[in-house]
Amino acid sequence: MRTDRPRATHARRTAQISKNEEFTAFMREAKDPLHRMAFLLSGDAHRAEELTQQTFERCYRHWHKARQGDPLVYARRVLANLRIDAWRRTRREVLTGPDELPQEDTRAARPSTRMPTRTVDDRDTVVRALLRLPLKQRRVVVLRHLLDLSESEVSSELGIPLGTVKSTASRGLAHLRAILDLDSLGGTR
Repeated sequence: MRTDRPRATHARRTAQISKNEEFTAFMREAKDPLHRMAFLLSGDAHRAEELTQQTFERCYRHWHKARQGDPLVYARRVLANLRIDAWRRTRREVLTGPDELPQEDTRAARPSTRMPTRTVDDRDTVVRALLRLPLKQRRVVVLRHLLDLSESEVSSELGIPLGTVKSTASRGLAHLRAILDLDSLGGTR
């Protein structure tokens, strides 16, 4: 009877080690895409880090479910749900007041050549415009167009019908274009 116990303990330890190694490899691969998605959904680097860590923690606890399919799809769904949960807790979350946003000088001529700082400014403008979209539209636009998922993948990840994904993406892009056009014309932010 004593010989069975060490074998069972050894088998559990070996299974735990392989689970840890498998999850560590997944973390290395998924860290950047998940952090990028978290930043685009939250608009704040610190919240994005917290969301990413919470996502990894939940995925580790439920690794047996996550690895049944594509673990990255499972992790993105967890991250989106965590963001929704955080939004529901705070409801009226204001990241930065409109008067605190830096105003671009519309009188200054834009340089004709693309400067690296211009690219960063453009990216910042898009992220700020994304933050002004309603949460549902933001999630669909981020998953569909910034993470380049198909409409059916977005539908399954968010648990919404395909038609809703299409209409929400269309409205979200139209809203995003209107925000960006308004900003480029020097409108209020």
